[in-house]
Amino acid sequence: MRRTRILLADDHQLTLAGIHRLLETSYDVIAEVNDGLALVNAAAALQPDLIVLDISMPHMNGIDAAARIRKSVPEAKLLFLTMHVNAKFLAAALSAGATGYVLKTAASEELLKAVASVLKGGIYVSPGISAEHLERFVDPALAAASVRLSPREQDVLRLISEGHASKEIAALLAISRRTVEFHRENIKRKLGLRSTAEMTRYAITQDEI
Repeated sequence: MRRTRILLADDHQLTLAGIHRLLETSYDVIAEVNDGLALVNAAAALQPDLIVLDISMPHMNGIDAAARIRKSVPEAKLLFLTMHVNAKFLAAALSAGATGYVLKTAASEELLKAVASVLKGGIYVSPGISAEHLERFVDPALAAASVRLSPREQDVLRLISEGHASKEIAALLAISRRTVEFHRENIKRKLGLRSTAEMTRYAITQDEI
Protein backbone atom coordinates (compact mmCIF):
# COMPACT_ATOMS: atom_id res chain seq x y z
CA MET A 1 0.00 0.00 0.00
CA ARG A 2 1.33 3.44 -0.95
CA ARG A 3 2.47 5.49 2.01
CA THR A 4 1.23 9.07 2.47
CA ARG A 5 3.60 11.59 0.90
CA ILE A 6 4.38 14.64 3.05
CA LEU A 7 6.07 17.94 2.17
CA LEU A 8 7.61 20.02 4.99
CA ALA A 9 8.14 23.78 5.12
CA ASP A 10 9.91 25.71 7.87
CA ASP A 11 12.73 28.25 7.86
CA HIS A 12 14.55 26.55 10.75
CA GLN A 13 16.60 23.52 9.74
CA LEU A 14 16.58 22.01 13.24
CA THR A 15 12.78 22.17 13.29
CA LEU A 16 12.60 20.45 9.92
CA ALA A 17 14.92 17.72 11.13
CA GLY A 18 12.78 17.14 14.20
CA ILE A 19 9.53 16.98 12.22
CA HIS A 20 11.17 14.62 9.72
CA ARG A 21 12.19 12.24 12.50
CA LEU A 22 8.68 12.24 13.97
CA LEU A 23 7.00 11.46 10.67
CA GLU A 24 9.42 9.23 8.75
CA THR A 25 8.50 5.97 10.47
CA SER A 26 4.87 6.17 9.29
CA TYR A 27 4.99 8.41 6.22
CA ASP A 28 7.17 9.32 3.25
CA VAL A 29 8.69 12.78 3.76
CA ILE A 30 9.33 13.64 0.12
CA ALA A 31 10.93 17.09 0.47
CA GLU A 32 11.79 19.96 2.80
CA VAL A 33 11.79 23.66 1.91
CA ASN A 34 12.74 26.79 3.84
CA ASP A 35 10.49 29.54 2.48
CA GLY A 36 6.95 30.14 1.27
CA LEU A 37 7.74 30.67 -2.39
CA ALA A 38 9.77 27.47 -2.57
CA LEU A 39 6.85 25.70 -0.88
CA VAL A 40 4.36 26.85 -3.53
CA ASN A 41 6.67 25.63 -6.29
CA ALA A 42 7.45 22.32 -4.58
CA ALA A 43 3.78 21.61 -3.92
CA ALA A 44 2.92 22.12 -7.59
CA ALA A 45 5.81 19.93 -8.74
CA LEU A 46 5.51 17.10 -6.20
CA GLN A 47 1.73 16.94 -5.59
CA PRO A 48 2.02 15.81 -1.94
CA ASP A 49 -0.84 14.29 0.05
CA LEU A 50 -0.13 16.51 3.06
CA ILE A 51 1.87 19.68 3.68
CA VAL A 52 3.15 20.56 7.15
CA LEU A 53 4.09 24.23 7.17
CA ASP A 54 4.92 27.18 9.41
CA ILE A 55 3.30 30.63 9.26
CA SER A 56 6.41 32.82 9.55
CA MET A 57 8.67 32.14 6.59
CA PRO A 58 10.77 34.33 4.26
CA HIS A 59 9.74 35.38 0.72
CA MET A 60 6.10 34.41 1.36
CA ASN A 61 4.35 33.67 4.65
CA GLY A 62 2.63 30.35 5.19
CA ILE A 63 -0.88 31.82 5.06
CA ASP A 64 -0.35 33.25 1.57
CA ALA A 65 1.45 30.10 0.45
CA ALA A 66 -1.40 27.90 1.69
CA ALA A 67 -3.98 29.99 -0.16
CA ARG A 68 -2.03 29.58 -3.41
CA ILE A 69 -1.56 25.86 -2.87
CA ARG A 70 -5.28 25.45 -2.19
CA LYS A 71 -5.86 26.58 -5.79
CA SER A 72 -2.99 24.75 -7.48
CA VAL A 73 -3.07 21.48 -5.49
CA PRO A 74 -6.62 21.38 -4.04
CA GLU A 75 -6.41 17.74 -2.96
CA ALA A 76 -3.40 18.34 -0.67
CA LYS A 77 -4.15 18.58 3.05
CA LEU A 78 -2.62 21.52 4.95
CA LEU A 79 -1.43 21.35 8.55
CA PHE A 80 0.21 24.33 10.24
CA LEU A 81 2.93 23.75 12.84
CA THR A 82 3.62 27.10 14.44
CA MET A 83 4.44 29.14 17.55
CA HIS A 84 1.47 31.50 16.99
CA VAL A 85 -1.25 31.03 19.64
CA ASN A 86 -3.39 34.06 18.74
CA ALA A 87 -6.88 33.14 17.48
CA LYS A 88 -6.38 35.53 14.55
CA PHE A 89 -3.66 33.29 13.13
CA LEU A 90 -5.85 30.22 13.59
CA ALA A 91 -8.69 31.97 11.75
CA ALA A 92 -6.33 32.91 8.95
CA ALA A 93 -5.00 29.37 8.66
CA LEU A 94 -8.50 27.90 8.46
CA SER A 95 -9.48 30.54 5.93
CA ALA A 96 -6.50 29.56 3.78
CA GLY A 97 -7.72 25.97 3.71
CA ALA A 98 -5.88 24.29 6.58
CA THR A 99 -7.54 21.53 8.58
CA GLY A 100 -4.75 21.17 11.13
CA TYR A 101 -3.12 23.68 13.50
CA VAL A 102 -0.52 22.44 15.99
CA LEU A 103 1.70 24.44 18.33
CA LYS A 104 5.41 23.71 18.00
CA THR A 105 5.67 23.41 21.78
CA ALA A 106 3.30 20.43 21.59
CA ALA A 107 4.66 18.84 18.40
CA SER A 108 6.17 15.77 20.03
CA GLU A 109 2.86 14.91 21.72
CA GLU A 110 0.36 16.06 19.09
CA LEU A 111 1.81 16.07 15.58
CA LEU A 112 1.29 12.38 14.75
CA LYS A 113 -2.24 12.52 16.14
CA ALA A 114 -2.96 15.69 14.15
CA VAL A 115 -1.60 14.21 10.91
CA ALA A 116 -3.75 11.10 11.31
CA SER A 117 -6.84 13.21 11.99
CA VAL A 118 -6.27 15.52 9.03
CA LEU A 119 -5.61 12.63 6.63
CA LYS A 120 -8.92 11.06 7.67
CA GLY A 121 -10.74 14.28 6.78
CA GLY A 122 -10.98 15.69 10.28
CA ILE A 123 -9.91 19.02 11.76
CA TYR A 124 -7.25 19.12 14.47
CA VAL A 125 -6.44 22.19 16.58
CA SER A 126 -4.04 22.09 19.52
CA PRO A 127 -6.00 22.15 22.79
CA GLY A 128 -3.68 24.92 23.97
CA ILE A 129 -5.22 27.38 21.50
CA SER A 130 -8.34 29.29 22.43
CA ALA A 131 -10.76 29.48 19.52
CA GLU A 132 -13.47 31.26 21.51
CA HIS A 133 -13.02 34.54 19.60
CA LEU A 134 -13.18 33.07 16.10
CA GLU A 135 -16.81 34.12 15.70
CA ARG A 136 -15.70 37.76 16.00
CA PHE A 137 -14.28 37.59 12.50
CA VAL A 138 -17.10 38.57 10.15
CA ASP A 139 -15.26 37.00 7.23
CA PRO A 140 -12.32 34.60 7.80
CA ALA A 141 -10.75 35.79 4.54
CA LEU A 142 -10.49 39.27 6.04
CA ALA A 143 -8.85 37.78 9.12
CA ALA A 144 -6.27 36.18 6.87
CA ALA A 145 -5.59 39.52 5.20
CA SER A 146 -5.20 41.35 8.49
CA VAL A 147 -2.54 38.87 9.57
CA ARG A 148 -0.46 40.04 6.64
CA LEU A 149 -0.56 43.70 7.75
CA SER A 150 2.40 44.89 9.79
CA PRO A 151 1.70 46.47 13.21
CA ARG A 152 2.36 49.93 11.76
CA GLU A 153 0.02 49.29 8.84
CA GLN A 154 -2.65 48.20 11.30
CA ASP A 155 -2.13 51.47 13.23
CA VAL A 156 -2.53 53.49 10.04
CA LEU A 157 -5.61 51.55 9.00
CA ARG A 158 -7.24 52.05 12.40
CA LEU A 159 -6.66 55.81 12.23
CA ILE A 160 -8.01 55.94 8.67
CA SER A 161 -11.17 54.21 9.90
CA GLU A 162 -11.49 56.90 12.60
CA GLY A 163 -11.56 59.56 9.91
CA HIS A 164 -8.06 60.98 10.28
CA ALA A 165 -6.34 62.50 7.25
CA SER A 166 -2.76 61.60 6.34
CA LYS A 167 -1.35 64.75 7.96
CA GLU A 168 -3.12 63.94 11.24
CA ILE A 169 -2.00 60.32 11.14
CA ALA A 170 1.59 61.44 10.60
CA ALA A 171 1.40 63.65 13.69
CA LEU A 172 -0.29 60.99 15.84
CA LEU A 173 2.27 58.32 14.92
CA ALA A 174 5.26 60.67 14.81
CA ILE A 175 6.12 59.72 11.24
CA SER A 176 6.28 61.69 8.01
CA ARG A 177 3.25 62.21 5.77
CA ARG A 178 5.16 60.48 3.00
CA THR A 179 5.53 57.40 5.21
CA VAL A 180 1.80 57.45 5.91
CA GLU A 181 1.09 57.49 2.17
CA PHE A 182 3.52 54.60 1.71
CA HIS A 183 1.62 52.58 4.32
CA ARG A 184 -1.71 53.51 2.70
CA GLU A 185 -0.60 52.10 -0.63
CA ASN A 186 0.75 48.94 0.99
CA ILE A 187 -2.54 48.40 2.83
CA LYS A 188 -4.56 48.80 -0.36
CA ARG A 189 -2.25 46.45 -2.25
CA LYS A 190 -2.26 43.75 0.43
CA LEU A 191 -6.01 43.83 1.01
CA GLY A 192 -7.06 44.38 -2.58
CA LEU A 193 -8.77 47.70 -1.75
CA ARG A 194 -8.97 50.75 -3.97
CA SER A 195 -10.10 53.70 -1.87
CA THR A 196 -10.17 55.24 1.60
CA ALA A 197 -13.85 54.35 1.85
CA GLU A 198 -13.10 50.68 1.18
CA MET A 199 -10.29 50.72 3.76
CA THR A 200 -12.67 52.24 6.32
CA ARG A 201 -15.34 49.63 5.64
CA TYR A 202 -12.75 46.88 5.98
CA ALA A 203 -11.34 48.30 9.23
CA ILE A 204 -14.67 48.57 11.04
CA THR A 205 -15.30 44.84 10.50
CA GLN A 206 -12.08 43.94 12.31
CA ASP A 207 -12.25 44.09 16.09
CA GLU A 208 -8.58 43.22 16.39
CA ILE A 209 -7.14 46.20 14.43
